[in-house]
Amino acid sequence: MPPGTGTLQQAINQSDAGDRLLLNAGVYAGQVIIDRPLELLGSGSSIIDGGGKGRVITIAAPDVIVRAVIVQQSGTSLATEDSGIFVTSDGDRALIENNQLQHNLIGINLKGPEQAFVRDNVITGSKNPRMNERGNGVQLWNTPGSVVENNDIRFGRDGIFVTTSHDNIFHGNNLRDLRFGIHYMYTHDSRISSNRSTGNHAGFALMFSDRLQVADNISTGDRDHGLFLNYANYSEIAGNRVTGGSEKCLFIYNANVNRIHNNIFSGCQIGIHFTAGSAGNQIYENAFVHNRTQVKYVGTRHIEWSFEGRGNYWSDNPAFDLNDDGIADQPYRPNDLMDQIIWRHPIAKLLLNSPATQLLRWAQSEFPSLYPGGISDSTPLMAIPGQPLSPDG
Repeated sequence: MPPGTGTLQQAINQSDAGDRLLLNAGVYAGQVIIDRPLELLGSGSSIIDGGGKGRVITIAAPDVIVRAVIVQQSGTSLATEDSGIFVTSDGDRALIENNQLQHNLIGINLKGPEQAFVRDNVITGSKNPRMNERGNGVQLWNTPGSVVENNDIRFGRDGIFVTTSHDNIFHGNNLRDLRFGIHYMYTHDSRISSNRSTGNHAGFALMFSDRLQVADNISTGDRDHGLFLNYANYSEIAGNRVTGGSEKCLFIYNANVNRIHNNIFSGCQIGIHFTAGSAGNQIYENAFVHNRTQVKYVGTRHIEWSFEGRGNYWSDNPAFDLNDDGIADQPYRPNDLMDQIIWRHPIAKLLLNSPATQLLRWAQSEFPSLYPGGISDSTPLMAIPGQPLSPDG
Protein backbone atom coordinates (compact mmCIF):
# COMPACT_ATOMS: atom_id res chain seq x y z
CA MET A 1 0.00 0.00 0.00
CA PRO A 2 1.53 3.39 -0.95
CA PRO A 3 1.91 6.05 1.73
CA GLY A 4 0.10 9.36 1.63
CA THR A 5 -2.91 11.24 2.91
CA GLY A 6 -6.11 9.22 3.01
CA THR A 7 -4.62 6.08 1.50
CA LEU A 8 -4.62 4.08 4.72
CA GLN A 9 -8.19 4.91 5.71
CA GLN A 10 -9.34 4.19 2.16
CA ALA A 11 -7.66 0.78 2.23
CA ILE A 12 -9.30 -0.01 5.59
CA ASN A 13 -12.71 1.00 4.27
CA GLN A 14 -12.27 -1.27 1.25
CA SER A 15 -10.95 -4.28 3.13
CA ASP A 16 -12.80 -7.37 4.26
CA ALA A 17 -12.70 -8.93 7.72
CA GLY A 18 -9.50 -10.92 8.16
CA ASP A 19 -7.51 -9.05 5.49
CA ARG A 20 -3.85 -8.13 5.95
CA LEU A 21 -2.82 -4.62 4.93
CA LEU A 22 0.89 -4.35 4.11
CA LEU A 23 2.32 -0.86 4.59
CA ASN A 24 5.29 0.31 2.53
CA ALA A 25 8.00 2.52 4.01
CA GLY A 26 6.89 6.14 4.21
CA VAL A 27 4.43 8.38 6.00
CA TYR A 28 0.69 7.70 6.20
CA ALA A 29 -1.79 10.25 7.51
CA GLY A 30 -3.22 9.32 10.86
CA GLN A 31 -6.54 9.66 12.66
CA VAL A 32 -7.56 6.36 11.09
CA ILE A 33 -10.32 4.14 12.44
CA ILE A 34 -10.08 0.36 12.17
CA ASP A 35 -13.69 -0.84 12.38
CA ARG A 36 -13.31 -4.44 11.21
CA PRO A 37 -11.01 -7.36 12.12
CA LEU A 38 -7.80 -7.06 10.10
CA GLU A 39 -4.02 -6.94 10.40
CA LEU A 40 -2.02 -3.77 9.86
CA LEU A 41 1.54 -4.86 9.13
CA GLY A 42 4.34 -2.34 8.64
CA SER A 43 7.83 -2.70 7.26
CA GLY A 44 9.54 -1.23 10.33
CA SER A 45 9.81 2.08 8.44
CA SER A 46 6.09 2.60 7.97
CA ILE A 47 5.01 5.76 9.80
CA ILE A 48 1.45 6.68 10.76
CA ASP A 49 1.46 10.35 11.72
CA GLY A 50 -1.43 12.06 13.49
CA GLY A 51 -0.26 15.56 12.67
CA GLY A 52 -0.63 16.64 16.29
CA LYS A 53 -4.40 16.10 16.35
CA GLY A 54 -6.61 13.58 18.15
CA ARG A 55 -5.94 9.84 18.14
CA VAL A 56 -3.57 8.48 15.53
CA ILE A 57 -5.15 4.99 15.35
CA THR A 58 -8.51 4.00 16.82
CA ILE A 59 -9.30 0.28 17.05
CA ALA A 60 -13.06 -0.27 17.19
CA ALA A 61 -13.39 -3.92 16.20
CA PRO A 62 -12.32 -7.26 17.70
CA ASP A 63 -9.27 -9.28 16.66
CA VAL A 64 -7.31 -6.39 15.16
CA ILE A 65 -3.52 -6.69 14.86
CA VAL A 66 -1.18 -3.68 14.60
CA ARG A 67 2.41 -4.77 14.11
CA ALA A 68 5.78 -3.23 13.13
CA VAL A 69 4.66 0.36 12.50
CA ILE A 70 5.79 3.73 13.83
CA VAL A 71 2.92 5.67 15.39
CA GLN A 72 3.54 9.32 16.17
CA GLN A 73 2.21 12.84 16.73
CA SER A 74 -1.12 12.42 18.52
CA GLY A 75 -2.99 15.40 19.87
CA THR A 76 -2.20 16.87 23.28
CA SER A 77 -5.56 16.85 25.09
CA LEU A 78 -5.86 14.72 28.22
CA ALA A 79 -9.59 15.52 28.30
CA THR A 80 -10.15 13.62 25.04
CA GLU A 81 -7.46 11.02 25.81
CA ASP A 82 -5.46 11.71 22.66
CA SER A 83 -3.36 8.60 22.03
CA GLY A 84 -1.05 6.91 19.60
CA ILE A 85 -3.29 3.82 19.60
CA PHE A 86 -6.72 3.97 21.24
CA VAL A 87 -8.60 0.68 21.68
CA THR A 88 -12.32 1.01 22.40
CA SER A 89 -14.53 -1.46 24.24
CA ASP A 90 -15.24 -3.07 20.84
CA GLY A 91 -11.56 -3.96 20.43
CA ASP A 92 -11.52 -7.31 22.26
CA ARG A 93 -8.41 -9.43 21.69
CA ALA A 94 -6.51 -6.59 20.02
CA LEU A 95 -2.81 -7.40 19.50
CA ILE A 96 -0.44 -4.42 19.48
CA GLU A 97 3.04 -5.80 18.92
CA ASN A 98 6.54 -4.70 17.97
CA ASN A 99 5.66 -1.07 17.24
CA GLN A 100 7.38 2.21 18.00
CA LEU A 101 5.23 4.94 19.56
CA GLN A 102 6.73 8.39 19.88
CA HIS A 103 5.61 11.97 20.46
CA ASN A 104 2.13 10.91 21.52
CA LEU A 105 0.29 12.12 24.62
CA ILE A 106 -0.80 8.62 25.65
CA GLY A 107 1.09 5.83 23.96
CA ILE A 108 -1.47 2.99 23.99
CA ASN A 109 -4.89 3.35 25.61
CA LEU A 110 -7.01 0.28 26.33
CA LYS A 111 -10.45 1.67 27.20
CA GLY A 112 -12.69 -1.29 27.86
CA PRO A 113 -11.60 -4.16 25.60
CA GLU A 114 -11.22 -7.67 26.96
CA GLN A 115 -8.10 -9.82 26.53
CA ALA A 116 -6.01 -7.24 24.65
CA PHE A 117 -2.27 -7.84 24.26
CA VAL A 118 0.37 -5.09 24.26
CA ARG A 119 3.85 -6.51 23.86
CA ASP A 120 7.35 -5.81 22.56
CA ASN A 121 6.67 -2.13 21.83
CA VAL A 122 9.01 0.82 22.36
CA ILE A 123 7.06 3.76 23.77
CA THR A 124 8.71 7.17 24.19
CA GLY A 125 6.46 9.72 25.85
CA SER A 126 6.41 13.44 26.44
CA LYS A 127 9.15 15.44 28.18
CA ASN A 128 6.80 18.28 29.05
CA PRO A 129 8.38 19.96 32.11
CA ARG A 130 4.99 19.77 33.84
CA MET A 131 4.80 16.07 34.57
CA ASN A 132 1.07 16.07 35.37
CA GLU A 133 0.35 17.37 31.86
CA ARG A 134 2.01 14.36 30.28
CA GLY A 135 0.20 11.16 29.32
CA ASN A 136 0.93 7.57 30.32
CA GLY A 137 2.87 5.06 28.28
CA VAL A 138 0.16 2.38 28.47
CA GLN A 139 -3.18 3.32 30.02
CA LEU A 140 -5.85 0.75 30.89
CA TRP A 141 -9.44 1.05 32.11
CA ASN A 142 -11.85 -1.84 32.66
CA THR A 143 -9.92 -4.21 30.42
CA PRO A 144 -10.13 -7.64 32.07
CA GLY A 145 -7.74 -10.33 30.95
CA SER A 146 -5.42 -7.92 29.14
CA VAL A 147 -1.65 -8.43 29.10
CA VAL A 148 1.12 -5.81 28.90
CA GLU A 149 4.53 -7.45 28.51
CA ASN A 150 8.09 -6.87 27.35
CA ASN A 151 7.59 -3.21 26.45
CA ASP A 152 10.24 -0.50 26.81
CA ILE A 153 8.61 2.67 28.15
CA ARG A 154 10.39 5.94 28.78
CA PHE A 155 9.30 9.49 29.65
CA GLY A 156 5.70 10.61 30.01
CA ARG A 157 3.83 10.48 33.33
CA ASP A 158 3.36 6.84 34.41
CA GLY A 159 4.81 3.95 32.47
CA ILE A 160 1.72 1.76 32.94
CA PHE A 161 -1.40 3.13 34.59
CA VAL A 162 -4.39 0.87 35.23
CA THR A 163 -7.64 1.58 37.01
CA THR A 164 -10.93 -0.24 37.59
CA SER A 165 -9.92 -3.55 36.05
CA HIS A 166 -9.11 -7.13 37.00
CA ASP A 167 -7.24 -10.25 35.90
CA ASN A 168 -4.43 -8.33 34.20
CA ILE A 169 -0.81 -9.36 33.70
CA PHE A 170 2.09 -6.89 33.53
CA HIS A 171 5.29 -8.78 32.84
CA GLY A 172 8.84 -8.05 31.75
CA ASN A 173 8.45 -4.33 31.05
CA ASN A 174 11.35 -1.87 31.24
CA LEU A 175 10.24 1.46 32.75
CA ARG A 176 12.46 4.55 32.92
CA ASP A 177 12.37 8.30 33.64
CA LEU A 178 8.74 8.45 34.77
CA ARG A 179 6.63 9.48 37.75
CA PHE A 180 5.52 5.91 38.60
CA GLY A 181 6.83 2.90 36.72
CA ILE A 182 3.58 0.96 37.33
CA HIS A 183 0.55 2.61 38.93
CA TYR A 184 -2.35 0.40 40.08
CA MET A 185 -5.77 1.70 41.13
CA TYR A 186 -8.83 -0.45 41.89
CA THR A 187 -7.44 -3.39 39.92
CA HIS A 188 -7.83 -6.82 41.50
CA ASP A 189 -6.67 -10.40 40.98
CA SER A 190 -3.72 -9.39 38.81
CA ARG A 191 -0.02 -10.14 38.44
CA ILE A 192 2.97 -7.77 38.24
CA SER A 193 6.13 -9.75 37.56
CA SER A 194 9.70 -9.39 36.31
CA ASN A 195 9.40 -5.67 35.51
CA ARG A 196 12.33 -3.29 35.90
CA SER A 197 11.86 0.28 37.13
CA THR A 198 14.85 2.63 36.82
CA GLY A 199 15.21 6.29 37.79
CA ASN A 200 11.51 7.00 38.35
CA HIS A 201 9.94 8.97 41.18
CA ALA A 202 8.47 5.68 42.41
CA GLY A 203 8.76 2.19 41.03
CA PHE A 204 5.57 0.27 41.79
CA ALA A 205 2.65 2.18 43.32
CA LEU A 206 -0.12 -0.30 44.14
CA MET A 207 -3.27 1.33 45.51
CA PHE A 208 -6.80 0.23 46.42
CA SER A 209 -6.26 -3.20 44.87
CA ASP A 210 -6.69 -6.70 46.30
CA ARG A 211 -5.24 -10.14 45.65
CA LEU A 212 -2.20 -9.06 43.65
CA GLN A 213 0.81 -11.22 42.86
CA VAL A 214 3.87 -8.94 42.84
CA ALA A 215 6.93 -11.04 42.07
CA ASP A 216 10.51 -10.72 40.87
CA ASN A 217 10.40 -7.02 40.03
CA ILE A 218 13.45 -4.75 40.28
CA SER A 219 13.55 -1.12 41.35
CA THR A 220 16.88 0.63 40.85
CA GLY A 221 17.49 4.28 41.72
CA ASP A 222 13.83 5.23 42.05
CA ARG A 223 13.70 8.50 43.96
CA ASP A 224 10.91 8.23 46.52
CA HIS A 225 9.73 4.62 46.83
CA GLY A 226 10.68 1.33 45.27
CA LEU A 227 7.40 -0.31 46.30
CA PHE A 228 4.40 1.57 47.67
CA LEU A 229 1.37 -0.30 49.05
CA ASN A 230 -1.63 1.91 49.79
CA TYR A 231 -4.83 0.03 50.66
CA ALA A 232 -3.42 -2.99 48.84
CA ASN A 233 -4.74 -6.09 50.59
CA TYR A 234 -4.62 -9.90 50.50
CA SER A 235 -1.61 -9.81 48.17
CA GLU A 236 1.71 -11.60 47.90
CA ILE A 237 4.87 -9.51 47.50
CA ALA A 238 7.77 -11.89 46.87
CA GLY A 239 11.15 -12.05 45.19
CA ASN A 240 11.41 -8.31 44.49
CA ARG A 241 14.57 -6.24 44.81
CA VAL A 242 14.81 -2.54 45.61
CA THR A 243 18.20 -0.90 45.60
CA GLY A 244 20.04 2.28 44.75
CA GLY A 245 19.13 5.10 47.08
CA SER A 246 15.34 5.45 47.27
CA GLU A 247 14.00 7.46 50.16
CA LYS A 248 11.98 4.37 51.13
CA CYS A 249 12.54 0.92 49.71
CA LEU A 250 9.03 -0.14 50.77
CA PHE A 251 6.25 2.11 52.06
CA ILE A 252 3.23 0.32 53.55
CA TYR A 253 0.27 2.60 54.22
CA ASN A 254 -2.91 1.02 55.52
CA ALA A 255 -2.28 -2.19 53.59
CA ASN A 256 -3.55 -5.33 55.27
CA VAL A 257 -3.29 -9.13 55.25
CA ASN A 258 -0.40 -9.32 52.80
CA ARG A 259 2.45 -11.85 52.59
CA ILE A 260 5.73 -10.00 52.09
CA HIS A 261 8.67 -12.39 51.83
CA ASN A 262 11.95 -13.15 50.08
CA ASN A 263 12.50 -9.56 48.98
CA ILE A 264 15.75 -7.58 49.19
CA PHE A 265 15.60 -3.95 50.32
CA SER A 266 19.02 -2.37 50.04
CA GLY A 267 20.72 1.00 50.20
CA CYS A 268 17.68 3.19 50.95
CA GLN A 269 17.26 5.99 53.44
CA ILE A 270 14.52 3.87 55.06
CA GLY A 271 14.24 0.16 54.40
CA ILE A 272 10.54 -0.07 55.20
CA HIS A 273 8.12 2.59 56.43
CA PHE A 274 5.16 0.88 58.07
CA THR A 275 2.24 3.00 59.18
CA ALA A 276 -1.46 3.95 59.24
CA GLY A 277 -2.89 0.92 60.97
CA SER A 278 -1.63 -1.76 58.58
CA ALA A 279 -2.52 -5.10 60.16
CA GLY A 280 -2.41 -8.81 59.56
CA ASN A 281 0.67 -8.76 57.34
CA GLN A 282 3.21 -11.59 57.35
CA ILE A 283 6.71 -10.18 56.83
CA TYR A 284 9.47 -12.79 56.78
CA GLU A 285 12.58 -14.01 54.95
CA ASN A 286 13.29 -10.54 53.57
CA ALA A 287 16.74 -8.96 53.60
CA PHE A 288 17.25 -5.40 54.86
CA VAL A 289 20.76 -4.49 53.75
CA HIS A 290 22.67 -1.26 54.45
CA ASN A 291 19.65 1.01 54.77
CA ARG A 292 20.32 4.12 56.82
CA THR A 293 17.22 3.33 58.91
CA GLN A 294 16.03 -0.23 58.54
CA VAL A 295 12.46 0.29 59.78
CA LYS A 296 10.38 3.34 60.52
CA TYR A 297 7.30 2.48 62.55
CA VAL A 298 5.56 5.02 64.72
CA GLY A 299 2.86 3.34 66.78
CA THR A 300 2.07 1.68 70.06
CA ARG A 301 1.26 -1.87 68.91
CA HIS A 302 3.73 -4.72 69.24
CA ILE A 303 4.15 -6.37 65.84
CA GLU A 304 6.02 -9.59 65.12
CA TRP A 305 7.91 -9.92 61.84
CA SER A 306 8.60 -13.62 61.56
CA PHE A 307 6.59 -16.60 60.37
CA GLU A 308 6.90 -20.24 61.35
CA GLY A 309 10.31 -19.68 62.91
CA ARG A 310 11.76 -17.67 60.04
CA GLY A 311 12.44 -13.97 60.47
CA ASN A 312 14.33 -11.53 58.27
CA TYR A 313 17.98 -10.72 57.62
CA TRP A 314 19.20 -7.38 59.07
CA SER A 315 22.65 -6.20 57.99
CA ASP A 316 23.07 -4.10 61.16
CA ASN A 317 22.21 -6.91 63.57
CA PRO A 318 25.39 -7.76 65.56
CA ALA A 319 24.07 -11.17 66.52
CA PHE A 320 25.54 -14.55 67.39
CA ASP A 321 24.35 -17.98 66.32
CA LEU A 322 25.92 -20.30 68.86
CA ASN A 323 23.97 -23.40 67.80
CA ASP A 324 24.66 -22.76 64.11
CA ASP A 325 21.03 -23.09 62.99
CA GLY A 326 21.02 -19.93 60.85
CA ILE A 327 18.85 -18.06 63.37
CA ALA A 328 20.27 -15.35 65.63
CA ASP A 329 20.28 -16.12 69.32
CA GLN A 330 18.50 -12.89 70.29
CA PRO A 331 15.45 -11.09 68.83
CA TYR A 332 16.02 -8.01 66.68
CA ARG A 333 14.23 -4.75 67.42
CA PRO A 334 14.95 -2.12 64.78
CA ASN A 335 13.63 0.92 66.66
CA ASP A 336 13.93 2.11 70.21
CA LEU A 337 12.33 4.85 72.25
CA MET A 338 14.81 7.47 71.01
CA ASP A 339 13.87 6.72 67.41
CA GLN A 340 10.23 7.29 68.29
CA ILE A 341 11.05 10.63 69.94
CA ILE A 342 13.07 11.81 66.93
CA TRP A 343 10.32 10.91 64.43
CA ARG A 344 7.76 12.82 66.45
CA HIS A 345 10.10 15.73 67.32
CA PRO A 346 12.89 16.05 64.71
CA ILE A 347 14.67 18.77 66.70
CA ALA A 348 15.56 16.04 69.23
CA LYS A 349 18.34 14.99 66.81
CA LEU A 350 20.43 17.59 68.62
CA LEU A 351 20.46 15.23 71.60
CA LEU A 352 21.63 12.11 69.78
CA ASN A 353 25.14 12.20 71.24
CA SER A 354 24.15 13.40 74.67
CA PRO A 355 24.80 11.31 77.83
CA ALA A 356 21.03 11.14 78.45
CA THR A 357 20.44 9.47 75.08
CA GLN A 358 23.23 6.98 75.67
CA LEU A 359 21.82 6.17 79.10
CA LEU A 360 18.32 5.67 77.70
CA ARG A 361 19.53 3.26 75.02
CA TRP A 362 21.66 1.35 77.53
CA ALA A 363 18.66 1.00 79.85
CA GLN A 364 16.52 -0.39 77.04
CA SER A 365 19.18 -2.94 76.13
CA GLU A 366 19.30 -4.14 79.75
CA PHE A 367 15.55 -3.95 80.41
CA PRO A 368 13.62 -4.88 77.24
CA SER A 369 10.33 -4.04 78.92
CA LEU A 370 11.25 -0.39 78.43
CA TYR A 371 10.95 -0.77 74.66
CA PRO A 372 7.94 1.03 73.19
CA GLY A 373 5.42 -0.75 70.99
CA GLY A 374 6.95 -1.51 67.64
CA ILE A 375 8.52 -4.10 65.38
CA SER A 376 10.17 -7.20 66.76
CA ASP A 377 11.78 -10.05 64.82
CA SER A 378 12.01 -13.01 67.20
CA THR A 379 13.98 -15.25 64.82
CA PRO A 380 16.23 -12.98 62.72
CA LEU A 381 18.21 -14.70 59.99
CA MET A 382 22.00 -14.74 59.93
CA ALA A 383 22.18 -14.56 56.12
CA ILE A 384 20.16 -13.35 53.18
CA PRO A 385 17.85 -16.22 52.20
CA GLY A 386 19.46 -18.20 49.43
CA GLN A 387 22.92 -16.70 50.01
CA PRO A 388 25.84 -17.79 52.20
CA LEU A 389 26.52 -16.44 55.65
CA SER A 390 28.10 -13.00 56.16
CA PRO A 391 26.82 -11.39 52.95
CA ASP A 392 28.25 -8.04 51.96
CA GLY A 393 24.99 -6.78 50.45
